Amino acid sequence: MGRRFGWLWAAYSVSAFGTWLAFDAFAMMAVLVLHAGPAQVALLAATGPAVGALLAMPLGPWMEFRRKRPVMAGTDLVRCAALLSIPAAYALGGLGLGQLLVVSVVVAAADITFNAASGAFLKGLVPADRLLTANARFESANWTALVLGPPLGGAAVGLFGPVTTVVANAVSFLLSALGIRAVGGGEPRPERTGAGRLRPGDLFEGWRTILTSAQLRPLFLNTLASNAMIMVATPPLAVLMLGPLGFAPWQYGLAFALPSLGGLLGSRLARPLVARYGQLRVLRAAGTLRAVWPVGLAFVRPGPPGLLLVMALELGVITCSAVFNPVSVTRRMECIPDDRVARTLSAWSVTGKATTAALTALWGLLASLTGPRAGIALAGVLLLATPVLLPRAPRTTARPSPASVPPSPDAPRPSR
Repeated sequence: MGRRFGWLWAAYSVSAFGTWLAFDAFAMMAVLVLHAGPAQVALLAATGPAVGALLAMPLGPWMEFRRKRPVMAGTDLVRCAALLSIPAAYALGGLGLGQLLVVSVVVAAADITFNAASGAFLKGLVPADRLLTANARFESANWTALVLGPPLGGAAVGLFGPVTTVVANAVSFLLSALGIRAVGGGEPRPERTGAGRLRPGDLFEGWRTILTSAQLRPLFLNTLASNAMIMVATPPLAVLMLGPLGFAPWQYGLAFALPSLGGLLGSRLARPLVARYGQLRVLRAAGTLRAVWPVGLAFVRPGPPGLLLVMALELGVITCSAVFNPVSVTRRMECIPDDRVARTLSAWSVTGKATTAALTALWGLLASLTGPRAGIALAGVLLLATPVLLPRAPRTTARPSPASVPPSPDAPRPSR
């Protein structure tokens, strides 16, 4: 993959580890330091991603015509500075819920901007037949960080205080910026065709690209619906397990940490499965299989059998998601025109974060009225319908393109 990709992968890995090390750090500080109630914690969890997504909307078209590596390093430094303001305020005795909200908004907007810029940069850095390999390595790094980060972060908070993981996360973004700088190499400045200034229509070009593409539109709708339905069930499940079912916090954490090992397995399986069965078949199979597990969470009971059931169901959905994600990201990058990558990825991410935030708040209200089991069950049933949104095979049978499935050395290359 080359030295430059190695630095990019290292930068991504260290920032992913810092992010998962500080998993739920804002919520813990709100509860432990500010003594916030459930409504304030829910407001903090939903407002940051939603407002951050709105602020990130104009940044997609803005970064389209700029070099992506400086944008990536800049957003890393912005996240580092924003996060460091929290321990500074805590040390001075001035930390408040308003500051946590502001920082969460800034970090969410920077996350979206970084992801859009990094996707465009990766497409220009890696040959087309290596995109799936690159995305699978990012997926593997993310699941490794998820397995290790939250347990270590919880231990660090217990030993050194509530702001420890926030400081570590800020340092991880600083190291990521240094890694991105070390990528080096020339990056030509994208040339704008047409008017020299940002036009109002550019704000919606990303959504226009998605919704007018027969390949991108079904993938977008499926990803939007599936991710939202998986995420909205998490708060009611936490309430159910930690409340009526009586699971200890360490058991709740273990129920999600151990199944995350399936993410490592799935990310390693993605490329060989695509090489054997083709991109579209793997996409449809993994997308269908990941939808069948979560409905079972509505039937969790107390005790070891209930804990094992949660682990088994989470292992299934995580493994299937880890196969689906790199294949989906690769197909998306292949289908987006080169001159619209940043705008399209930004629109994709903005819509996903805003939708998930809004539905999470709605599901919290629903679960409070009907009970957590009903909220989990409804999300699971709706998730079962999402595979119908997956891309379908074309009417005429076509052989996979070399960009999608790298042929074996002794196999004849398919004609274009």
